Amino acid sequence: MAKELSKIINKWVPAEGKVIDFGCGDGSLLKELMDSKNILGYGVEINDHKIEVCISKGVPVIKQDIDKGINGFESSNFDISIMARSIQCLKEPSLALNRMLKLSNRCVVTLPNLGYWKCRINLASGKMPVTPELPSSWYETDNIHLCTIKDFEELCMKEGIKIKDSVFLDSKGGNGKLASLIPNLFAIEGVYLLEKQ
Repeated sequence: MAKELSKIINKWVPAEGKVIDFGCGDGSLLKELMDSKNILGYGVEINDHKIEVCISKGVPVIKQDIDKGINGFESSNFDISIMARSIQCLKEPSLALNRMLKLSNRCVVTLPNLGYWKCRINLASGKMPVTPELPSSWYETDNIHLCTIKDFEELCMKEGIKIKDSVFLDSKGGNGKLASLIPNLFAIEGVYLLEKQ
């Protein structure tokens, strides 16, 4: 996970909180939060190799498909749930968002922006975009619900989900001026702190 993205999420996670990370990958973010914020963290991951890496880092993780697995945690009272770079891979993103906000007061969601200007050029030339945030060709990707910043924010409004804070990252992984001013065109990734209205 990029350093700036990790720093943004770290800022939003309460110290000594209870955190669940859906699609936790190799557990790097949870391990960092466990070390810097003394959180009680749990990961959910489907990839066996990544699960092994989590375990080797001392990150508690369970193997589960996020599309099927969010319901199993409803009584756990998490302070915050995280879904970094995974929501676009789910069959029902809106259902996942609502379920996350049932098991935690707040959630962090990050997503690649299909409205980014280089993506638009690829699409205009008749090809699906390949970027650092969307690195796979269309026939190899896990992404099934790509969207723009504007699309995601409209979904939050429709679902009654409040955007408490947001940060937009540019192609260098920083929070550049253009990405902040016109995120739908110049942000390569959106980072959101959400809560139920």
